[in-house]
Amino acid sequence: MEPAGMDLLVANGAARADYGPLAEQFLTQANLAYCGVASAAMVLNSLAVPAPAVPGYGRYRFWTQDNVFEVPAGSQVVSAEVVRRQGMTLAELAGLLGAHGVKAEAIHGDQLSLEQFRALLRANLSQPGDRLLANYLRPTLGQAGGGHIAPLAAFHAPSDRVLILDVARYRYPSVWVPVADLWAAIRTTDTTSGRSRGLITIRRTPGT
Repeated sequence: MEPAGMDLLVANGAARADYGPLAEQFLTQANLAYCGVASAAMVLNSLAVPAPAVPGYGRYRFWTQDNVFEVPAGSQVVSAEVVRRQGMTLAELAGLLGAHGVKAEAIHGDQLSLEQFRALLRANLSQPGDRLLANYLRPTLGQAGGGHIAPLAAFHAPSDRVLILDVARYRYPSVWVPVADLWAAIRTTDTTSGRSRGLITIRRTPGT
């Protein structure tokens, strides 16, 4: 992140409760289609959702871009093979996260007014117990590419900007974008599902 971006992160008026836990678990997507998979693993690890053992790491347990598919209910939602070919829709990503025992709610962008979107950012990113993933169209933000998924980590109310932790780190750094621009980007249509892109809110449930 550029120095100016760090200034926004530490400035007064910044809602940044999610930034630290997510930054500690930052991942680069394993292939071009795994933006949703990397984002899911980051969220699960940042919320300390119990994970399986990982071969080669002894007693240490954490979520990876492989074992997120290995929960029994996960294979009923979407398979790793399908995701490698075409990525995930908003509903598939919410279903995969829900298979891990967290409460994951998909909110399509065309269901949110700009003020509702801004209020959701402020509320979610001000408290540490939940996370927010965005499914958006890159060109709407002036970036090259198509649809993408990444965690949102902070909201700076004075400048009306939101911080995207881009999991395609080989391509784009983490970036602050105007809230209105991201709102427009999540309201675009996903050609796979035929519905608008949007957000997923994730929260641990009691007993997870």
